Amino acid sequence: MKPHFHKVPQPLESSFSIRRDSSFGSLWHYHPELELHYLIKGEGVRFIGDNISNFSDGEIVLLGENLPHKWHCRESCNGQYGVEAIVLHFSSNFMGNDMLSLPEARLLPLLFEKAKMGMVITNRSRDRLIPLIEAASKAEGLDRLIALLSILKVLSETKDYCQVTKETSFYQSNKYETERLNLVYSYTMANYSQPITLEQIAAISNLTTTSFCRYFKLMTNKTYYDFLTEIRISHACHFLIEDKMSVDQIADRCGFYNISNFYRQFKKVIGITPLTYKREYLMN
Repeated sequence: MKPHFHKVPQPLESSFSIRRDSSFGSLWHYHPELELHYLIKGEGVRFIGDNISNFSDGEIVLLGENLPHKWHCRESCNGQYGVEAIVLHFSSNFMGNDMLSLPEARLLPLLFEKAKMGMVITNRSRDRLIPLIEAASKAEGLDRLIALLSILKVLSETKDYCQVTKETSFYQSNKYETERLNLVYSYTMANYSQPITLEQIAAISNLTTTSFCRYFKLMTNKTYYDFLTEIRISHACHFLIEDKMSVDQIADRCGFYNISNFYRQFKKVIGITPLTYKREYLMN
């Protein structure tokens, strides 16, 4: 079937799109445009390709063409999401097909290739990009193009980044499959602290257990239980940073009813123990 792409809104007489968002869409989606996402404020869990990670204020992420993604924001104490971001979408040929063949632009094809696996921009490059992105969001006319080129210059030259995904390509779903995956994501995010069986989640997807396991692996490059564990661990990281509960309480709150299993799964996903993670974060 014909792949379903998210249609990125683009203003008339503009070669690319840049906007401020105060709410994020909840759909797992992809689009042919590259996306630069600067989170001004907010926190939660982001899904990019086969990666599940927490996000927080100040994060800058570059997503390549057709890389599936979704941001799930955490509510604040008053029940509001309170998020704000500047999101920039552009095609690799936004200045024409000949641009990438120019000798001055030789680093751009390399950047666009790296972006296919997602890039979290860090350190000095992140600090340099923030005022450029802010300026681009207010620029008009030729200044918009100059602003985007300035941003791309920093991105193409930087070594201050972390790769997001392990895979370079992902299954491009049709609209029905995307909507079904959103049901799975929404149910998991709402019920991650409770036991979830494959039979339950397969029923929500209107599939047999065997068909669901095959479908989920095809869509996400991981098993459902790996996905569920990563969701639980991402929330555990958030609670560890908040430092309001004991490790035992956090394990129980995140759906781990065996403390030994919590420690084992946390170290498998994060690479260190919960206490080490908490200590290293609080020391920074």
